[in-house]
Amino acid sequence: MSALLEATGLAVEYHRRGAPTLRAVDHVDLSLRRGEILGLVGESGCGKSTLGRAMVGLLPAAAGAVRFDGRPVSPLGRRRRPRELRRLQMVFQDPYASLNPRRRVGEQIGDGFVLDGLAKPAAADRAGELLERVGLAADAAGRYPHEFSGGQRQRIAIARTLAAQPSCIIADEPISALDASAQAAVANLLVTLVRELDMGMVFISHDLSVVRQIADRTAVMYLGRVVEVGPTQELWSAPAHPYTRALISAIPRADGAGTLPVELPGDVPDPARPPAGCRFHPRCPLVRPECARHDPPLAVLAGGRATACVLQSPGEPARPLVPLGP
Repeated sequence: MSALLEATGLAVEYHRRGAPTLRAVDHVDLSLRRGEILGLVGESGCGKSTLGRAMVGLLPAAAGAVRFDGRPVSPLGRRRRPRELRRLQMVFQDPYASLNPRRRVGEQIGDGFVLDGLAKPAAADRAGELLERVGLAADAAGRYPHEFSGGQRQRIAIARTLAAQPSCIIADEPISALDASAQAAVANLLVTLVRELDMGMVFISHDLSVVRQIADRTAVMYLGRVVEVGPTQELWSAPAHPYTRALISAIPRADGAGTLPVELPGDVPDPARPPAGCRFHPRCPLVRPECARHDPPLAVLAGGRATACVLQSPGEPARPLVPLGP
């Protein structure tokens, strides 16, 4: 099956006056299929939100390219986006910030239909239908964003996204600003919409427990690079990269264990001055001498998983992550 959304050699840079250029995303290859949920995880500052914004066209690429349904994704500007690219949409972390507080929610949802030439009364009807689709009452269209809870506002933001009839959604930390009860409900809503509408979704999150429950595949980022990608359950049962294992070990469990990745010393390096060789090697508990010299590419293992680690060999099954001899 061909990719619905694909990044090839994608790099994103931030130029800072008086400071080194920060390459927040560095040579990332990633793809998403229709009907698939791809989880994107990593520590804060690893570049996952930057990657998501570049894939939807909100940030320009310093190198590489993004293609959606075979078409190149160019940065959004003042000119109206081609109709085909409007089917690539984004759901943001803060639903209140993404909604205009001075306009009724029905008007904001209906904007997409009006752009398509629908009369305002018909657009209002469609907005009510979408509100019901996301679990709210149709008459909520006449209210303002401040009259809703955080979870309800995120449902409204999702309804507005659906007005563009998307086939792909980039969801950037869509539940992190919500309380625990709303998080599960909104995550389940997104999964239902992906399955029912046969969309693709990149679900960006720092909450690995949620990603494990909803994602078909998971990509793990560290310091601007994807270090492992593969079927979610395989990554959890047998991670092929030491960083993936550290993230999984840090998930809090009912017995109180797993609250800190104790096997990772030090802090994340400055992304403007990444270490030579493998970027993870200064913190890796399984580091070998060649790790400081060799920057391993993302290589495909047997079964289709991919990882960037000298402990793994392309085309072979993933090796257990145990200390190796000299």
